[in-house]
Amino acid sequence: MILNAPAPVSAVRIWDPLIRLIHWLMVLLVGVSWWTGENGELDYHRYSGYALLGLLVLRVFWGFFGSHSARFASFVKGPRAIAAYLRQLPARTAHTPAVPGHNPLGALSVIALLLAMATQVALGLFAVDVDGIESGPLSHLVSFDTGRTCAKLHHQLFDVLLALIALHVASVLFYLFYKRDNLIATMVHGRRALPAGSNDVRVPTGALVVGIALAAAVVWWIATA
Repeated sequence: MILNAPAPVSAVRIWDPLIRLIHWLMVLLVGVSWWTGENGELDYHRYSGYALLGLLVLRVFWGFFGSHSARFASFVKGPRAIAAYLRQLPARTAHTPAVPGHNPLGALSVIALLLAMATQVALGLFAVDVDGIESGPLSHLVSFDTGRTCAKLHHQLFDVLLALIALHVASVLFYLFYKRDNLIATMVHGRRALPAGSNDVRVPTGALVVGIALAAAVVWWIATA
């Protein structure tokens, strides 16, 4: 008789294709935004900002109306859940949360990154350069001094965003090498080993259409303001 036999597991899709696409496009666009800003390619910098804006709108919408694991309500937890997760963090085995997806600690990283990127993009929309020629699409709504302040904060906040990204990458590497949990691969193919009987996430098609239309409308409205 075999005692304490491991429970059967199966590869379950916990991340839908849209959430994975948003994730990797954000990685790409943050790099593009940095390069174009540093090299004075401000037209392309503006386009990458528009693209990031659209992705942020879509991600926030998907956080309320998207697939189950992408919804904020499924992974944003209170202090008690975070404390309980921290107590088991030193264990060298991968931790499978009750609801597959972001763990309570990782949720803080996700929210911080989204808020930092949203603030960064918003400041860029109102930013004014020193000669007032290259400015954000909404800069006409604020005074020159306010626009210059937005431009300075836009530049300074990027260091904060880089620090958050570095912390995020360090956490992923911690899970990869210490916890033996490959979160990078999971965000590529969307699947994770979970107890047998777990179901793949489903993409609500209607919400997908509405979310893409909303993101496109917001970007178009701001770009043509």
